Amino acid sequence: MIGLIAKKIGMSRMFINGNAVAVTILESEPAVVTQIKTKENDGYNAIQVGFVDTKETRITKAQLGHLKKSGSSPKKYLKEFKVSDISGFKLGDKIEMDIFNVGDEIDVVGTSKGKGFAGAMKRHNFAGGPDGHGSMFNRRVGSIGNREWPGRVIKGKKMPGHLGNERVTIKNLKIAYIDKEKNIIAVTGAVPGSRGSYVTLLRKKEKLS
Repeated sequence: MIGLIAKKIGMSRMFINGNAVAVTILESEPAVVTQIKTKENDGYNAIQVGFVDTKETRITKAQLGHLKKSGSSPKKYLKEFKVSDISGFKLGDKIEMDIFNVGDEIDVVGTSKGKGFAGAMKRHNFAGGPDGHGSMFNRRVGSIGNREWPGRVIKGKKMPGHLGNERVTIKNLKIAYIDKEKNIIAVTGAVPGSRGSYVTLLRKKEKLS
C-alpha cells in the first residue's frame, strides 16, 4: 500500500452529478523516497518518504546525513509505507499525485482535534438524567459501581476524560477533484484534524472505475 502526505486546507462543496457534496481540500507536494527497507535487512518491505522542506539548522546532523544519502533536501517529516514489492522504487524518487485518479476510493489517516477534558455526555453521547428541578442528576454519569463482586470499577468504563487528539482513520472516501499544477486534491466528506494539519492518503487495492 502506498500513499501521499497532504496538508488540510479546509472544506468546501462541489456539485457532482447535480448533487451538492461536501469536500475537503488538501494540498499535497511531491514526497521524496529517503530510504528503502527490505525483508532481508529490516524484516519487512517498506519505503520511507520525506516531505515539507525545512532548514538544515532545524534537524539533527544524523537526520541530515540520512537524507543526503538519497540526495534529498532537509525534510521536516518522515513517513513510512509498507509495500509488497520494492522493485519499482529507488532512492530519490518522487511520489506524486499520479498514483491517484478521480473516482478512486482512499483511506485518510490523521490526528483528530484535541478538545480537552470532556464529560460523559459529550465524550460518549450519554443521554443524561432528568432536567427537572431538584433531580440532582442532569448531566452526570450515573452509577458506575458493582456489588460485592468484583467490588471495583471495570476497566474501560465510559467516563469523563480527555477527548480527541488521537489517531483516526476515515475509510472509503472518494477523490472528487485533482489539480496537479496546484498540487490540490479534493476528497468527499470530512477528514480528521484542524486546518494546517497533515494527513496520510492511502490508496486502496481496488479502485473505482
